[in-house]
Amino acid sequence: MNKDQKLLFFDIDGTLLTAYPWTIPDSTQQALKAARKNGHLLFINSGRTYTMLPDMIREMNFDGYVCGCGSQIYLHDKLLLSSSIPNPLCREIVERLRKSRLPACFERPDKILYDSSSCDLPDAIQKLKKVTVTEDISLYTTQKYENFTFDKFLVFPTAESDRQEFRKFADQHFTCFVHEDAAWELAQKSHSKATGIQFLADYLGASIENTYAFGDSTNDLPMLKYAKTSIAMGNSNPLILPYCTYQTTPIEEDGIANALKHFHLI
Repeated sequence: MNKDQKLLFFDIDGTLLTAYPWTIPDSTQQALKAARKNGHLLFINSGRTYTMLPDMIREMNFDGYVCGCGSQIYLHDKLLLSSSIPNPLCREIVERLRKSRLPACFERPDKILYDSSSCDLPDAIQKLKKVTVTEDISLYTTQKYENFTFDKFLVFPTAESDRQEFRKFADQHFTCFVHEDAAWELAQKSHSKATGIQFLADYLGASIENTYAFGDSTNDLPMLKYAKTSIAMGNSNPLILPYCTYQTTPIEEDGIANALKHFHLI
């Protein structure tokens, strides 16, 4: 890499995509094309696993993807790193969720798993079943149950859930991000959006001084703290602002384009 080339890492939801029904502002698309034309490398850095990347994101031809909070890393079409939760721990998670009456979905690079035996499935899981490949863990044979894995998972607490008991267990093994819609996002402690940046910078021989991270949510904090320059979207969760170099305008008000212009990347 040359000294003028930068590595730009973008969250998806609330950063590149507007709220559902998702769109990518035209100003964002044009700005990213200009940044690439200027020689910079563009990466997705998302909590979404690879199977959950929207087609509109894939069609933008990013240089690589950090998915599943750093548990899968791709450079172009090449998988460089993959980390799954070992099966015994996956099974313990499922059993504890059932005992605590906590509905959840389990994220893999190729599909989303759910457990229809635990309790009523929330709308979020019903919607996932319509847009991606899913499997019901409760239908697994004994052999399959003793071999399946996933990389991270989402929990949807209800009024009937024993939240405290499960969190006591989960916090020993996972980093938990609590979202405003009361969903818990649980990721492997050994991987994060920050380790994704570190891995690619090392792999490409780039200096951390040349890294930029763009995000809007508390699950972006690891990468916003790690990158040399961090940009909060105008619609960001206020909790991330003390850790950011700069706050741009909202996504619908040319936020990405304005940030890239501010830092003379385009």
